[in-house]
Formats: sequence, C-alpha cells, structure tokens
Amino acid sequence: MAPGVVNDHTAYGENLVDRVLEEAKVEKSAVAKLSPEHDHVLKAFRLLIADLCQQFNGGHPGGAMGMAAIGIALWKYAMRYAPHTPDFFNRDRFVLSNGHTCLFQYSFLHLTGYKAMTLDQLKSYHSAREDSFAPGHPEIEHEGIEVTTGPLGQGIANAVGLAMATKNLAATYNKPGYDVVSNHTWCMIGDACLQEGVGLEAISLAGHLKLNNLTVMYDNNQITCDGSVDLTNSEDINAKMAACGWDVIDIQDGCFDVQGIVDALSKAKASTEKPTFINVRTVIGVGSAVAGTAVAHGVALGKEDVAKMKREYGFNPDEHFVITDTVKQFFAECVPRGEKHVQEWNELVDKYSQAHPELASEFKARVKGELPSNWKDLIPKEFPDKPTATRASSGLVFNPIAQAINNFMVGTADLSPSVNMIWKGKEDFQHPERKTACGINGTYAGRYIHYGVREHVMAAVSNGLAAFAPNTIVPITSSFFMFYLYAAPAVRMGALQHLQVIHAATHDSIGMGEDGPTHQPIELPALYRAMPNLLYIRPADSEETAGAWIVAIESKKTSTIISTSRHTLPQLAPKTKRDGVARGAYVLEELQDADITLLGVGAELSFAVDVAASLQSKHGIRARVVSFPCQRLFERQSIEYKRETLKRHTGVPAVVIEPYASNGWERYADAAICMKGFGKSLPGKAAYKYFGFETGAMTEKVVRFLGDRKEGKVFPGEFVEL
Repeated sequence: MAPGVVNDHTAYGENLVDRVLEEAKVEKSAVAKLSPEHDHVLKAFRLLIADLCQQFNGGHPGGAMGMAAIGIALWKYAMRYAPHTPDFFNRDRFVLSNGHTCLFQYSFLHLTGYKAMTLDQLKSYHSAREDSFAPGHPEIEHEGIEVTTGPLGQGIANAVGLAMATKNLAATYNKPGYDVVSNHTWCMIGDACLQEGVGLEAISLAGHLKLNNLTVMYDNNQITCDGSVDLTNSEDINAKMAACGWDVIDIQDGCFDVQGIVDALSKAKASTEKPTFINVRTVIGVGSAVAGTAVAHGVALGKEDVAKMKREYGFNPDEHFVITDTVKQFFAECVPRGEKHVQEWNELVDKYSQAHPELASEFKARVKGELPSNWKDLIPKEFPDKPTATRASSGLVFNPIAQAINNFMVGTADLSPSVNMIWKGKEDFQHPERKTACGINGTYAGRYIHYGVREHVMAAVSNGLAAFAPNTIVPITSSFFMFYLYAAPAVRMGALQHLQVIHAATHDSIGMGEDGPTHQPIELPALYRAMPNLLYIRPADSEETAGAWIVAIESKKTSTIISTSRHTLPQLAPKTKRDGVARGAYVLEELQDADITLLGVGAELSFAVDVAASLQSKHGIRARVVSFPCQRLFERQSIEYKRETLKRHTGVPAVVIEPYASNGWERYADAAICMKGFGKSLPGKAAYKYFGFETGAMTEKVVRFLGDRKEGKVFPGEFVEL
C-alpha cells in the first residue's frame, strides 16, 4: 500500500492518525505540532466539504478533504493576498491544477473573506443556479480565481507562465529598494497532473529556467478515477523532479501536519536557485467510510457517513454547513492583513514613482494593460511589391512593434529560423547565469522565449503569461500551423478564458511542400474556425498581414491565430486592404451583373484573381472576387454588409478556393475547390498542381459547376465539392 493510503474506515482522531503515521513511517511526535485550533479547523473544513457535496448528492469531496491541512498552511500562513482587493497586482498567485477539487479553493475563499464567495454562493456548488460563483471547476471570471482549470496538467503549465511573468516584470522594473513586483506562484496538483504530457513539459521547462518563485504542492493520495495510481505509474517522482532541476521536500503526514507544511512552504518561498516540489502524502476522503479509495474521488459520501463523521468529530449530525466562531476567528486576520499588503505596496509604488519617474510611468501603464498610443505607427504603411511569404510579412509587421514595446513576449517551439519572429536586438528569456553551448543566452528581462519542442506547453504557459494581469503581457507563440494541433487543448483554454494570446502559425497550406502530408494542415482550420472566441485569420499578402496583426492586438479579450504561408505570394495591394481584414471579408474585384463570386482565402487569394481573369478571357464569364481572411470577423458584420459582399441573395453563386477540408464553407459558398484527403510530399508548386490548384484546372471546374447549375444537375442550396 502506498504511504498515507487507508482502505477501510477508521475514525478521525488518534486511530486514523496512528494508521497514517505508521504507514508513512513518521514519528508520532510530529503530531504534537498540531494545535487544538488547527485540529478543530481541519475537522470543520472537512465536514463543510462533506455537506456541500451531500446537499445535491454530487461533486468531488475526497481530494478537498485530504488537502485541508495544505489549505490552512497556504491561506493562513504562507500566501500574500488581499481578499477585499482581489486584483491586488503584487498578490501571490494560486493555481488549482487538480481543478476537480475546486471546493478546496472555494471554501478557503469564503473562510478568508472574499466578498463574492458568500456562504450562500458556496452552497450553490453543483446546483442549478446560473449565477453560481462555485462552478464544477475553477473559472477565471470569479473573484479569487487566477485561471480556469479542469483539463489536467493545464494548471501547472499556467502556473509556470505566471511565475515567468513575475520574473520578467521584476527584472524589467524592480530597482534596489523598490521590489514593485515580488509575488510568488503556488500551484496545487494531483496524481493526474503528473501523468499528463503538458504537465511534464511544464515541469521540465520550469526546472530549466530555475523559476525559484514557483512552488508546486503535490496532493499525493495515490488515487485516480480507476483505482490506485500503481495501476499505471510506478516511478520515483521525487527523483524525477530532482532530475528536472527542482528542490524536493517530503511531507509524510499531509493530512494533519500543518506546521510541517508551513515550514516547507516557507523554505520554498526562500529558495534562491530552483522551483520547489513539495510531495505531500495525504488520504483522499480522510475520515470517511471510503477513505483512501477511488470511491472518495467523485461522489457524495452519503448521509449516514457524513452524520457518523460529525458525531466522531464532536459536531451535531443534524446541523449542516457549520462554520464555528473558532473557525471564523482563526481566519479573521486575513482581510486586514491583506489590506495592509495593498497599502504597503501602494506606498512603495508612490516612492518608486518619485525615484524612477519614467520607468514608473511605463510600469503603471503595464499594470493597467495599456499599450503606447502610437503603436500602429510602427507598422509599415506600404511593403515591397516583390513576392513575399506571409510568414515573412508577419516579421515585417510585428517585429518593429515587439522591438519597441515591452508588453509583448514572443516565443517559439524551436522554430526561430522559420517563423520570422526575431527582432533586431532581441534578448532571450533565460536564467541569467545559464550559459548554453550554442551561445544563445539571456536574462529574465528578455522577451524572446525558447520553449523547445513543446508546442502544447508553449500555448499553456502563454495562457499563464496572459492571465497574470489583463493585457500587462501579450504573449505571442509561433510554430508551424500543423503543430497547433499539438497545442489545441491550450489554445482552446486561452480562448475560453478570454485571454489575449496571439499565435503566429506558419507553413499553413499544401504549398509548404516537401515535408509532406504530416505537415500539411488539411483539417485544422475547420477546428479553429469552429472554436468560440478565437479569430483564425489567413492573410493573403503583406497588406492583409498588417490588418491581421492590428485585429489581433486590438482584440483584448480574444485569442487569435494568424495563419501564414511558407511560400512566396504575389502582393495584391492596393486591391488588398488592411482595414478589410477587420471585416472578415471584403470585395477585392467588383463587377456588375456578375455570373459568379470567387472567394479567395489567404495564400490562395491570388488563385481566385487568376481564375476570375481566366473565366472572363476564355469563357466570357464575369466573376467577382472576394477576399475572405476570417469567418468569425465576417459574422460580426451587419446582414446588409454580408449580403452586399457575397451577393448570394441576388442569385449569384459563390465558389471558395482553399486547399483545406471544406467544412464550414457551405455557410458562405455554393461550391468549393478544396481538399478531400491528406496532402502529398511534393515541392509547393508541384503539390498545388497535383491536387488541381492550377488556373486552367480550376477554371474548368467553375465552368462545369455553372453548367451543372444551369442544367439543373445542381440545385441552389446544394453544396458541391469540385
């Protein structure tokens, strides 16, 4: 049996303490550190969790009950926060990566005085109340919650991002005697977060970066949904964490040893070299009839068991949601202590403003999430008219902005030579004492992040950077578009949380060529066009790329993917318009009494222009051309604008040209020249030719489509893949 696991019911009290200590091989004298006050608060907290789950006969009681002592150590002794000023900028950040244990966080938010988390709100857990502040997993919109967690492993990656944000801001703005940014990041994880790949990516990166301002507390109860962890894992986690560059502290009696946990947290906060991993051995559902088993994970404990626990703890079994005066008094100091933190920080910033006025002015703007008012002036007004890959256009547009404005932190998943995101004079984000074999070094003030080949954690860490404070840091990620399939779970979490993260995705079509079907993203645009609160934008040339970046930077509560080409594209300005991108689609070439509208998208807009010319010259068919870089932006336009852009309401059919799966285009077009399978390993031009994306072939497809409609072989409203 794993340390701390109890398989049968033993009463809360000396018998269970003896059992846990015996299995953990800890001297019983350690329990002497527990004060009677701690013992009472632990009991009351666990009963509150049991009642909250029993009320609607659902939820996750076991983990929250087992973690109670960790919570007392954190909220009472270790963390710096302000319940009545929850957005206090220099607060410590807490992330509950094992988000199913959300009652652990919600209950401590209530006990420590967060105004929004009233007892009435706490009791709304698992209810049908639409105004609940106690949803089934923590959500960023609610007071006291830093990030939305749920998919396991995302939270620890977010915590790494939060810790990196602190390091960067501190290195940029702190001056001797003026540590205006000095907060610590605390992250609670469970067994599953150490199994998810993104969690392990985050652990590796944090150790490499020596983020000594990050502490991870592992609720080691050795239980997952299916049973005990040894069903699937038998590794030495302490050795693994040490090998990844973490300090490791063991807490054998995690259910009761509040003082031991406080000592460990204090040691972690004082670390000068490494992040800290605290292995806290606990019992899931401690004190209940199902303690130490998977049953305690995700079901209410049952009325009889809850009543029995209350009797054994010395509480009235007929009373529910009891928060005693002892408990209230125990946490009473949290509010005034928090307001003192706020006052002291405000006074420090005032003195800092006098000593370093220019730097302080920039810092205050960052705190407010403001960009310099003239940031658009940094974008070129016009571009060279030679054929240019839009990945290169991205660099022309964004690199001057990144160079001049500290708000932007740019990262890549080991693709710096390909993504064009390096600006002149850029400095890397690295531990200042690390010296690499390749000579690429940096400091924590650096704003260019090498994530390594870790696309998933790149996006998840960026969510943490963005969540540190609204728009204080605007993270940019970059990789091949196909690899955003690896990053998709974290891209989704950023969009769900309304975080401004900009993903610069290159090599976005079959035109990227010889790397073959594994690298050609046929189906991926359909996923991202369907994802709520995400702008998937495919610019056609440098001018539209400028428009895409403007939209992304102005979208303060939305994530964006700017999807660009590897291969060079003709520059279509002045027909293309950066302002047109903001409307999602716009008319590039208008004709009265047109026979058809061609929708050109991104790298294939020039194809639509060429086909339109071919239709006119060879067949006398009059074709309008519409540039269609972003479906979601187009949906925001008025119905009048959408009708005038597409003209379908007049009976003019539309054909979209894009070498992706056609899913979604049936909303805007009658037919698609598209892909029906995966790509092929050929040079870019050869790949286009192989799949029929040549002017002559596409022209004939459009002619046949119009003929079939005229002959009644295809009816209006029937979508056809050509």
